[in-house]
This record gives sequence, C-alpha cells and structure tokens, in this order.
Amino acid sequence: MKLEVTELGPVKRSLKIEVPEEAVKSEFQKVYAQLRRQAKIPGFRPGKAPVELLEKRYAQLVEQDVVQRLVPDYYQRAVKEAGVVPILVEIPPLERMTVKPNTAFTFTATVEIKPMIQLRDYRPPNPISLKRDARTITDDQVEKALQTLRGQHAQLDAVPEGTPLREELHAVLSIEGFVDDRPLEGTQKKGHLHQVGSKSPILGVELDEYLIGKKAGDTIEVPQPYPANHPDTHLAGRTMVLRVTVDAVKEQKLPDLDDEFAKDCGEYDSLEHLKTTIKTQLDNFLKQDIEEGYKDQVIERLVQMHHFEIPEVLIERELQTLVRQKMLKEHRHAHREDDLEEPIRLQEEAKRLQQELHPEAKRRVKLSLILDAIAQKEDLHVTEDEVKAEIKKLATSLKLPVAEIQRMVEAGGQGAQEEFRERMKAEKALQFVYQNAVIQG
Repeated sequence: MKLEVTELGPVKRSLKIEVPEEAVKSEFQKVYAQLRRQAKIPGFRPGKAPVELLEKRYAQLVEQDVVQRLVPDYYQRAVKEAGVVPILVEIPPLERMTVKPNTAFTFTATVEIKPMIQLRDYRPPNPISLKRDARTITDDQVEKALQTLRGQHAQLDAVPEGTPLREELHAVLSIEGFVDDRPLEGTQKKGHLHQVGSKSPILGVELDEYLIGKKAGDTIEVPQPYPANHPDTHLAGRTMVLRVTVDAVKEQKLPDLDDEFAKDCGEYDSLEHLKTTIKTQLDNFLKQDIEEGYKDQVIERLVQMHHFEIPEVLIERELQTLVRQKMLKEHRHAHREDDLEEPIRLQEEAKRLQQELHPEAKRRVKLSLILDAIAQKEDLHVTEDEVKAEIKKLATSLKLPVAEIQRMVEAGGQGAQEEFRERMKAEKALQFVYQNAVIQG
C-alpha cells in the first residue's frame, strides 16, 4: 500500500491511498470464485460456468463488490499508518468508484482529526493557583435553616369567621380562567393554597393586592391582557379573566422551638442536637459548593491557557445537543398540535439558540479535548466498579432503581455507554488537576 498524507489544516488531512495491483487482482479472484459457486447459469452446473462468461454478465457488480471490500480495509490500514484519530471522514461514494482487475486502485479520504494539544503546566512544580473561598457557616444561617424546618412543621388553623385576608395569612382558593366568557382549558384549580404576601403568581398572575381584605366566600375577577405577539395563539391579543373564590382563610401556627420539637423532626435527643446536625449538614453542603467553585476556577484556567484549533464538526455536534436540550426544557408543556405556526416559530428559535449557544458549545468541546489529553498523559481509566458506583450514585440522586438507570445507559447502545465512560474519565481528569492545584493563602 502506498500512502500520501497531505495537511489541509491543523485538524484536517487528506489521505491518498493506493491499493497494490496484486491485492486488487487477488480480490477480483475471490469475488469471482464466490460468484462462480453461487451463480445459476443455464447450461452449466453450479461452480462450472467459465469465468469469461461471468465477467461478461457480472463485471459491473463484481467491481462494486471489490470496491466495497477494499476501501474500508485499506482506509483502516491508512489511518493506522498515518497515526491519526479521525472524528469525521469524507470518502467519495463507493458506487462512483471504478476498479480494474490488473491495475492498482487509488482513492482519497479526507479526515478531520483530534488536534494535537501541547499541555501546559497543571501539576507540581507549577500547579494551577486558585483563589481561596473563605466562606463559613454562621449562626444566623443555622437559625434560618431551623426556622425553615419550623415552618415545614407548622399547622394551618382556621381563623375566626369573617377574618379579612392580610399578609402572612393563607387563602384556600378556587380558580378558573375565562376568555370571552368561556372557560379556558387547563386553568381550573380547586383547593389551591396561597400565602398572601408571598407574591407567588397563579397562572402567571399575582393576586396578593386583590386578595388583601377579602373574606371567605368572596369572589374576585382579575383581567389579564396578553399582547398580540404572545406565543399562545389562544391568548394572543385577548384578555383572560381570572375568577378567584376564597373558600377559606387559615393561619399558620408555628411549633415551639424546644426539645419536643426536635424529637418530632427525627431521631434527635434535644434541640441542641438538632442544631448541631443542621450545622454539620450546612457545612457539608458548603464544602461541596466551595469544591465546585474551585473546579470552575480550574476549568477556566485550563481553557484560558490552552490554544489550539477545534474541529468544527465537534462544535456543531455539541451545539445541536445544547439547542435540543434547551428547546425540550422550554417547550415541554407549551406544545399545541393544532398550532400551525409552531414549526416556524420553533425553527426561528433554533436558529437564535444556535447563535446564542455557539460560544458555550465551543468552550465545552475545548475543555473536553483538554481533559481527554490530560487523561491520556496521566494514564487515567474508568473501571467497571467505578461505572457501577456512578450508576448507583445517579440512582440515589434521581430516586430511581439502579436497574432503571442501568437500562437507560444501555438503551443508547455502545455509543451511549462509551459516552458515559468518557464523561466519567473527563471528571476524573478534572479531579486530578484540582487535587494538584494550590489554593492561595
């Protein structure tokens, strides 16, 4: 095999591959021998038809078969000999290639490859330097968490009849939206609990100012106009009237902060025991948050200190993933099958998101390539036990059975499983750099 490698750019190579005449001839002989055993030619027993006859009848089919045998084989040999790792391959359509029995066969493959990354210092004696995060848990934060827990154990009691709503009181509401005096689908709510003064919107409308002073049994109507360009065609340019009835008024009764309260919260001997546990939990959360912040600093330093060409195909793949995730999240509950304009809006939004998310996609790909290079240099690998531990961790986090997470990982096939491992390996590389970093002060 003859191989001619031409550099078309930092991450692009042209591989001109010549298959030797003897190899071509041998492949033709194999194909014709197989065809001779299988072909049914009138007047000849199986395996006895002359090759010359087969050549006249099946020459074009045999040529295509030879091409499909030779190209993948010699392409793999060429890649290995050139020492490149292709991430995108462009080979002319096989059906357009021609090959002759007694002539060397030449074809060209254009490949985009992973960039060669010259890693900068990230470990002693020249580790990455991080700015210290000096945050600590204060007594006020412990007290605030304790009050939150107290609120979670509070009871709602009925107030004296005729008590008007005010801030801090709770209203039990029946709600329904109307457009042109017709009920609007999906707006009906019964027994909705709302704390007056919380400014929590209901169906996109803040009701606090309308509820203050109202009593059980009162009904209010709140108009909510929508602009003509509102994405929901059922509301665009129209006014929804929200009809709200106060079914009941309730008052929150907080429990006393004492040892009995602590025992009601769990296996705590005393209020002091509960406070100590809360502080320990807050310390653990803060420690994790600080560590994530340090890793963010590591990421920014790695991205800033490395400069190399990034294959556009990788950026495009990551960009499509980001756009798809963003649109699924934003339109999960907004899709209407009867909205004829929705495909156009989605297409326009996809274009906008592609421009908006392109820098982030590029940054992610760059970081991924850097971490992959570090993993290779430090000989970092992901073991089967580590994969099982990560799946178990995910299952605990998502509150799903381990078998379900395992099924989800395997459902994507070999590619998805490999991607799962690659993410774990990248995290391992990041952890390695972080553990070798130095925190100032």
